[in-house]
Amino acid sequence: MPVLLSCESIAKTYGSRALFANLSLGISDGERLGLIGPNGSGKSTLIEILAGLKDADAGTVSARKLTRIGFVPQDSVFPEGSTVRSVLDASSSSLHVDDHERDAIVASAIGRAGFFDEHAPAASLSGGWKKRLAISAELVKTPDLLLLDEPTNHLDLEGILWLEKLLTGSRFASLIISHDRYFLENVATHMAEINRVFPGGLFYVRGNYSEFLDRKQEFLHAQTQHQESLENRVRVELEWLRRGPKARTTKSKARIQEAERLMGELSDINARTRTGTAQIDFTASDRKTKKLLAAEGLTKSLGGRVLFRNLDVVLRPGTRLGLVGPNGSGKTTLLKIFAGEMEADAGQVERAEQLNIVSFEQNRDVLDPTVTLRRALAPEGDVVLFRDRPIHVAGWAKRFLFANEQLEMPVGSLSGGERARVLIARLMLRPADLLLLDEPTNDLDIPTLELLEENLLDFAGALVLVTHDRYMLDRVSTTVLGLDGEGGARVYADYSQWEQDRESRPARKSPDTSDERPASPPAGAAANAKKKLGYIEQREWEQMEGRILEAEAELERLQAALQDPQVASDGAMLQTTYTSMQTAQARVDELYVRWAELEAKRG
Repeated sequence: MPVLLSCESIAKTYGSRALFANLSLGISDGERLGLIGPNGSGKSTLIEILAGLKDADAGTVSARKLTRIGFVPQDSVFPEGSTVRSVLDASSSSLHVDDHERDAIVASAIGRAGFFDEHAPAASLSGGWKKRLAISAELVKTPDLLLLDEPTNHLDLEGILWLEKLLTGSRFASLIISHDRYFLENVATHMAEINRVFPGGLFYVRGNYSEFLDRKQEFLHAQTQHQESLENRVRVELEWLRRGPKARTTKSKARIQEAERLMGELSDINARTRTGTAQIDFTASDRKTKKLLAAEGLTKSLGGRVLFRNLDVVLRPGTRLGLVGPNGSGKTTLLKIFAGEMEADAGQVERAEQLNIVSFEQNRDVLDPTVTLRRALAPEGDVVLFRDRPIHVAGWAKRFLFANEQLEMPVGSLSGGERARVLIARLMLRPADLLLLDEPTNDLDIPTLELLEENLLDFAGALVLVTHDRYMLDRVSTTVLGLDGEGGARVYADYSQWEQDRESRPARKSPDTSDERPASPPAGAAANAKKKLGYIEQREWEQMEGRILEAEAELERLQAALQDPQVASDGAMLQTTYTSMQTAQARVDELYVRWAELEAKRG
């Protein structure tokens, strides 16, 4: 297909830090390109260069003649005093059509986005509805190519499904920066990753996210084999060079040059493949209390609307509760009631004595932008105390992929993903019985998301998770509580069951309505379960054998510890070890049950 927009050998550097170099990419008619990459790899900078908002240090960007390009940034800002209608009217002013046709285009955009009040002030909209308005403002310009930077960050699950339908049903091409794995799986026709581990800094695949993962795995495996082969060849050449051949013949000179070339190639591969992953490990308090928090009959209204009514929730160690529902349905409010930061209108919350609650807030403004990274990570000095062990702030920063030279940078200059890692680093220093996580996935790259999921699965306490990341909800949650935005609440086995129930209900009458009551899972849910493995279940099944082996190894270690005379002679240590062994045994049993479930689905 004809290329709409391309860049050739572009480079961009900030200070002494090179984001990318010699990067080339093209986007064709009808293509939906998903773009991923580690935090700080330059994704947002690249899309701004493609949109014409920034200049590359080197290389060229070219668009097909008369190509209309739309751009939706991460943060949506509208003129003061503007309304939904006035924002769209202003965007449509560039169209070369008569007033009647322009009004029809704007009216269609308002309806497709789901706005019910075109005169609503833009400033009063929630983050999700501001995002819808920003996308709609670009759509009225009838673009040939739409560039979107993290469009799902502020959308609720309903908004993400709206965007998926919009993009998959459109004729225009799109380039989407996103870390939402289900979104990429459903929307992308092509995938690309910016990462220094790849030659040229970019890896491009025709296909959706799961196809991309397969091709990437094949490439990295081949690259590792090539790297090992190079290391062996370089070792042989170095031994030959050390012997110092007396005759510098033309043949020996050519061999020296080839040895130098091989060493240069190996050095390049070693430099590219030297990567790191943030070390996330939440500290549990190891409380033995069976009931951490019990809420009974909770009712809460805001702005004259009932958010939830007669809601009952019990959180125990091992409970991982996912909260889902449209924006404004009360998810964040419920977290604040659990944390004791807000009172319910009716009902009561009973918390275990001296309950340690740790909250992750979606509002990153809790970080002072003027404070240095050093002080944000270690407010009291240059040492942090993690699990009763002192760690220098430089070492602590390194665990979260921060370089020493970044320690004196103000927090305000960090990327969204880097600020999220700062918040996670601060939370890890606080022992927790209950984790309350409000949109922790925003701005995090996919490797960090996967690591976060692993640690949440291993967390010994209870957690309540609010996220628009359906992959994380499916993988982490043991139960899902759905707030329907119309006054009701229901308990579901997983996200898919909630989505199925949501689709069977009538459409909401207003984007601002909200609420409900608790109920049991919908009848027949088990009968409606999928008979084959879905995308997330397939990946879970592939990892299951390794997880079982790890769990069994831990169980054997604890069983052996019980036979240790030093443990057996210490009553407190013996009790602690025995309790840990019981927990490990339960974990092994749980994994085998889950493996059997997945095997049964595979048929």
